[in-house]
Amino acid sequence: MARRKALAMAWLSAVALPLALVALLLLAPMAVMAEFSGIDYTLTNQNGADFHGQDLANTSFAGAAGRGANFAGAQLHGAILTQAAFPEADFSGADLSGVLMDKVDFSGADFSGANLSGVIAAGSSFAGATVTDADFSDALIDRNDQRALCRDAEGTNPITGVDTRASLGC
Repeated sequence: MARRKALAMAWLSAVALPLALVALLLLAPMAVMAEFSGIDYTLTNQNGADFHGQDLANTSFAGAAGRGANFAGAQLHGAILTQAAFPEADFSGADLSGVLMDKVDFSGADFSGANLSGVIAAGSSFAGATVTDADFSDALIDRNDQRALCRDAEGTNPITGVDTRASLGC
């Protein structure tokens, strides 16, 4: 009986364990390549929340409240922020490229150094927003917001190298 147990243990350490490790190594890349679908913050209260530096790509903040929320340096590419309110929020240095942000209150928000290329922001309010060094290339924003942002727009986006005024069509 002791000999059988010893043979079984030897087989486990010599054959089964290495096979299990090989299977794990082969399957691990599949888990890493899985598409991140984002988190759903739809209709939630995120007032004052701290999301700085987080990967929030493809996340939904539709209908959310985020007064004074911190999104500095966050990756929000492809996120949905429709019909939400983010007054006085900090989006400085954030990647907002390709974000759907129609009908959003961004009054007093800070977009310094942010990438807003390709955003759809029809019906949104950027009243009093800071856009120094922001990139609005190919963004769809209301003409009134575009004019208002052009009054104070300046600088060049540190990541894309695009002039803020040029990206706004000033």
